Amino acid sequence: MSCCDRDQLRSVDAMLEELLNKATPVKESINTPIANALGAVLAEDVISSIDVPPYNNSAVDGYVVIAEEHSSNVAVTLEISQRIPAGSTPLPLQPSTAARIFTGATIPDNATAVVMQEDCTEQDGKVTLPAGIKLNQNIRPQGQDIKTNQIILKKGHRIRAQDMGLMASIGVANVKVYRPLKVAILSTGDELIEPGETTKEGQIYNSNRYTLKGLLDGFGFEVVDFGIVEDTLNSTLNALTKAANAADIIITSGGVSVGEEDHVKAAINQLGELDLWKLAIKPGKPFAYGKIDNTPVMGLPGNPGAVFVTFCILARPFLLKSQGAERTNTHSFKLPIGFSLRKPGKRREYLRTRLNYEQGVATIENHPNQSSGVLSSASWADGFAVIPEHTTPQQGDLVEFWPFSELLG
Repeated sequence: MSCCDRDQLRSVDAMLEELLNKATPVKESINTPIANALGAVLAEDVISSIDVPPYNNSAVDGYVVIAEEHSSNVAVTLEISQRIPAGSTPLPLQPSTAARIFTGATIPDNATAVVMQEDCTEQDGKVTLPAGIKLNQNIRPQGQDIKTNQIILKKGHRIRAQDMGLMASIGVANVKVYRPLKVAILSTGDELIEPGETTKEGQIYNSNRYTLKGLLDGFGFEVVDFGIVEDTLNSTLNALTKAANAADIIITSGGVSVGEEDHVKAAINQLGELDLWKLAIKPGKPFAYGKIDNTPVMGLPGNPGAVFVTFCILARPFLLKSQGAERTNTHSFKLPIGFSLRKPGKRREYLRTRLNYEQGVATIENHPNQSSGVLSSASWADGFAVIPEHTTPQQGDLVEFWPFSELLG
């Protein structure tokens, strides 16, 4: 059912909920080395087959002793009976002796405390230990970090650098992840040319192609790039048909409004089905979702600032869910704004803003040009300040801030 003629603006929250309900997670999985797994989504739980650490080990360089042999309030001098570097197998500690030990080295079975070398004095094969030795001090117990059969990462988790290290710590070399989504991108508009070409009157460079490719690459998706599509219905039909056969999801920029040269809308309706909404979002009011032969299509606006905003707010969570990720939401926090708004808007506004630190206090600084055609504001900014509909926050008021570090791959 077409929504093109509806005058009522659809809320961002309602649109996002509907998009997430429509997203179908990819089913196929692949095995990949953990070294190549950054950004991939786990297709099964990762379960440890070992304890980490696998044995009691020393947290410091120092001297290991049997704490129960020594009074807690008297210094003591002991013979050094062995030296225990990391990676070696120690002998049981001889009674009333100490062993020189290094960080990460295995604790002898009968030893119960490690004293830091800075607190000790070694001379002529003996070491003087301070008073106050406590049971299990400076010992990392076996399994302190991870227990055998513990789930360390769950299915649907998107792998980060620290997760790669965590899997390595339990000896996992390869991991099962969902295969990367194939996302087709195409731009429409006879006015568009590629960087490196010489512009003629009325022509502009195709920035959306590179913004979308960069955004998608940041999430590890496989990009199928159809470039610029000629502004004719036949060319648009051909490009969309090829894209539907080549990719899991199609993202277009431009051509979904109501102008005579907006052929994307007509082509999708002819090949499949399309819903077009006027969203209560600024920038980016025209937004389309449809299907061609069960391949989802998201039609983003043509203006570069609006492309950036609608991708981050709407396309990003849809793509993440389609990739099998359990978490698609964004962590945000509230900060005071350093400016005032005069007039309430009917649409939720995503202002391109920058964090400004003065005397250790962060405030949000607004870019002076928030036009949907201005992409420089996004390069200047650190994130979005979210201004709810029908509100006029004033300088010092708290608003929600979405950092780009949370939104971009």
